[in-house]
Amino acid sequence: QAQLVASGGGLVHPGGSLDLSCAASEFNLEYFAVGWFRQAPGKERERLGCIAPNGGFTWYVDSMRGRLTLSRDNARNAAYLQMKELTPDDAADYTCATVGVFCSGSFSFNPQTGYWGQKTQVTVSS
Repeated sequence: QAQLVASGGGLVHPGGSLDLSCAASEFNLEYFAVGWFRQAPGKERERLGCIAPNGGFTWYVDSMRGRLTLSRDNARNAAYLQMKELTPDDAADYTCATVGVFCSGSFSFNPQTGYWGQKTQVTVSS
């Protein structure tokens, strides 16, 4: 069964960094742009950024510019998120998803055609 799984969450101290992975199985992630999202308790889902299928283009929401880096390794069928200087406001469930074949500022998830990843929880606390 095709699936996408985000992993690497856990406890991060304020000011620390976060490294998440997004692994695809039973389908080729290289054909898709990958978007990253997060949702904190009681808040709406937030888009963080996306990366083009070949990794040659990335887009980040303004609030994440300078703190967020997206990358991918199509040979490993995986994508990655790195975030630095975390604060308690960054605590949330993080996940990845395929968002079509293009990465742009209007990226979104289409449940009819995309793969939505299993989330990983990130806690930011001292």
